[in-house]
Amino acid sequence: MTRGEDAVLHAFVEGRRMALFRSACLLCGNRDEAEDLVQTTLVKVVLGARRHGRLDNLEAYARKTLVNTFISGRRRFWRREHAYGEVPDVAERSVDSDTGLMVRAALAELAPKQRAVLVLRYWEDLSVAATAELLGMRESTVKSHTARGLAALRAAVREEHA
Repeated sequence: MTRGEDAVLHAFVEGRRMALFRSACLLCGNRDEAEDLVQTTLVKVVLGARRHGRLDNLEAYARKTLVNTFISGRRRFWRREHAYGEVPDVAERSVDSDTGLMVRAALAELAPKQRAVLVLRYWEDLSVAATAELLGMRESTVKSHTARGLAALRAAVREEHA
């Protein structure tokens, strides 16, 4: 790998890390887990780019790697870490609105693929076709995951307001 290619990778990591982190937060519902997911994703992206020597579409490769790493991590639930630290005496002050918290909680209850579809469609603002290509599924599957996921979110919000 040349010095110029390393500079491109470094600039990509610096420029896109926060955007990937925001998507990871929505996928995971937990900042610490999201940080781990982004770190794992970026390591895979850098190693993959160095191995294959292709830097033409790092954005799409990183997004796909993020989602695939998230989904595969959910499949292997027995391998996830379980932290048992001490509970703080005072709760951290939240700057998030009640609605945001409610949506994130409802999002956390969805199946990983439904959550991935909703994050890609509505947070990353991808089209149905782009989401289907990224996740390796048919467009009709993306549409059904979207419809079911939105219905579950609406039901959770209605239930919270009842």
